[in-house]
Amino acid sequence: MEHGLHESIPLYASIPFFVMLMMIAVGPLMFHHWWESNRNKLIVSLVLGIPTAIYLIATGFLHNLEHQLIFDYLPFIILLGGLFIITGGINLSGDIEAKPSTNTLFMAIGAVLASFMGTTGAAMLLIRPVINTNSERWYKVHTILFFIAIVANAGGLLTPLGDPPLFLLYLRGAPFTWFLQLVPEWLFTNGLLLLIYYFTDKYFYRKEPPANIIFDKTNIQPIKLRGRFNFFFLAGVVLSVAFLNKQYIPAIEHNHYLAFIREAAILLMAGLSLYFTSSKLRQANKFTYGPIIEVAYLFLGIFITMVPALLWLEANAKSLGVETVAQFYYATGALSSFLDNAPTAVSFYNLALGLTDPSASGLVAGIPDYLLKAISVGAVFFGSMTYIGNGPNFMVKAIAEENKIDMPGFFGYMIKFSLVVLLPVYILNQLLFL
Repeated sequence: MEHGLHESIPLYASIPFFVMLMMIAVGPLMFHHWWESNRNKLIVSLVLGIPTAIYLIATGFLHNLEHQLIFDYLPFIILLGGLFIITGGINLSGDIEAKPSTNTLFMAIGAVLASFMGTTGAAMLLIRPVINTNSERWYKVHTILFFIAIVANAGGLLTPLGDPPLFLLYLRGAPFTWFLQLVPEWLFTNGLLLLIYYFTDKYFYRKEPPANIIFDKTNIQPIKLRGRFNFFFLAGVVLSVAFLNKQYIPAIEHNHYLAFIREAAILLMAGLSLYFTSSKLRQANKFTYGPIIEVAYLFLGIFITMVPALLWLEANAKSLGVETVAQFYYATGALSSFLDNAPTAVSFYNLALGLTDPSASGLVAGIPDYLLKAISVGAVFFGSMTYIGNGPNFMVKAIAEENKIDMPGFFGYMIKFSLVVLLPVYILNQLLFL
């Protein structure tokens, strides 16, 4: 990066970035039908992104823009797209007895899978079986809420595959295995949420009308897993991200032909999944490309417009007053709750970069280990504080509502669930581990 130029980037150059994030936050709430169209999302991205790109080129930041699009945006979309296509070929169906122990087991499996097939992949694989299993029950909204918290967010802490913010930090030099040291935070938070969920579900299970319980016990369809060969392709993606990088292949840094070997391997795995998975199986999953096209369009705008914000943060880090581990954790978490957690993590990473002496020892990806930990944990966990904190949240909500589950609105979710259940758990996590 061209550090000498950073001081010349004014804060107002970040306005398109904040407008982009505000559109993502309020679009689904204020003009729902217009915002549903992916074409309209692309229009918003281009209207905000093109002037920002012209400004960056005119002021000498072409290199930063190129790096952001080629080495951040492309790998990011290819990874998400690859995981989306491969997990879309795995179909889990059935309707077993909806006991609290069964539901808690579903959540626990989802928490483990989320780190290895992504929170989106794990959520999309398990949400329909969870809904089918609980279809005979009257009280089930709480199950979807905890599913969002555990499977669509907190479960994805252990690898760069788990959640987009971690992958972006991995692209900035955090080793693949570094995230495994977050096992204590992952285990405590997911374990405590599973425990709270189990007793909550037990309470609501006792309130169920007896007729519902009897019908649930007699209306059983065994769990059936189809398309399991896609797990081999999933393993291929995991191995590609873990080993096809400059830490294991130093030549990648200097050889342009090897620079995208990881992305080529991920695309190959996705192509094999498409070739070998029957269209009927994808239809059973209600698989469409709509969600990944939506992510690609929105993040094109985010990745372009965030360049001035990242440059400004790095240049002005020392004057912002965010310095301690707790401050990084809560500041990253607060913004991850209302903005998307991926650009938020990168913003605070750049803030930490601006505070760090490059010659200091014990740095990971150019910043102290403890700050990287605070940013990673804050971004992943607090993504569940609202429906807009992480991509899968809205997808899970939409599928639940398709199945006639009366989900709380934007503020209802926070008042009834995230502020009273999740926030105390996340505060405890900080007090114990950070």
